[in-house]
Amino acid sequence: MKFLVIGLGSMGKRRVRNLLAIGGHDVAGFDPREDRRAESNQKYGIPVFDSLDAALQSFQPGAFVISTSPQHHMTYAFKGAELGLPCFIEASVVEADRILELHNKVDASGPLMAPSCTMRYFAGPKKVKELIAQGAIGKPLNLNYQTGQYLPDWHPWERIEDYYVSARDTGAGREIVPFELTWLNDIFGTPEPLACVKAKLTDMNADIDDIYHCLMRYPQGVLANVTVEVVSRPQSTRELRVLGSTGEIVFSADENCVRYANVEHPEWIRFDLGGGSVEAGYINPEEPYIAEMTAFVNAVIRQDKSLYPNTLLDDYRVLQTLYQLEKFTEGKE
Repeated sequence: MKFLVIGLGSMGKRRVRNLLAIGGHDVAGFDPREDRRAESNQKYGIPVFDSLDAALQSFQPGAFVISTSPQHHMTYAFKGAELGLPCFIEASVVEADRILELHNKVDASGPLMAPSCTMRYFAGPKKVKELIAQGAIGKPLNLNYQTGQYLPDWHPWERIEDYYVSARDTGAGREIVPFELTWLNDIFGTPEPLACVKAKLTDMNADIDDIYHCLMRYPQGVLANVTVEVVSRPQSTRELRVLGSTGEIVFSADENCVRYANVEHPEWIRFDLGGGSVEAGYINPEEPYIAEMTAFVNAVIRQDKSLYPNTLLDDYRVLQTLYQLEKFTEGKE
């Protein structure tokens, strides 16, 4: 099958690598920027195109992988739907109404639309989900989670003002809230927003809020305090602590493990997460992204939407939570 990667920036190049790692399929790329086309062609040996029309005419893809900036996701997803092409779509933060519109358009008989849910494929979240499902800590009661990385360290090869993370609607802190909720909600359900504080604490050259403090209540009364920031340096931060009726779970990037203890086993039981293969210039390993793309490819090849775990409706609901949280901050900034 033929897959066209739309957008050849950092994530687009990663998706090219994912598809090449899976193997057995033809891959091409489209990006209006000549430097990105040249780099992708040189590194990965794929054909590249400077317009979507040229790619459609010459390559004739069977599916899109949409890795553009968030404000362009729906433009290409609607085009894919119009052409009857399945689409993988990177995590979104804007245009929730268009996401819902596209869901309604394709839900019954249209092509698969697969919004990214990468964190569900990481070893840490997978182990936390497994332990919660097993009842390892009894009934979950409260969770505290903080994640962040200093924004200029995301793409050290370019200025933050030169790409979408420095724009207010698609700003890095704002974008990562739904990215993280996608996997937290998979474990705990759809939350009720209770309070939010967001602010700009640093002097980085971007008109964005670089920290979000979010208070929510998950089903069965589970309270959640979630902090998303783009401040942590020199190391990134990812730490989750879940308190339950009979124990607690800790997921720590610093320790690279998930551990838990409960009243029957007071000593920590530890699960090391391993390192994986990290591409030069990147921080996260390739394997979770390959697993995610494999799920999309399998769903496309087998024509079975149920093989991919995330939907446009899920994305819409996550964005509604973000928007409701932000309403608590109106008039307070």
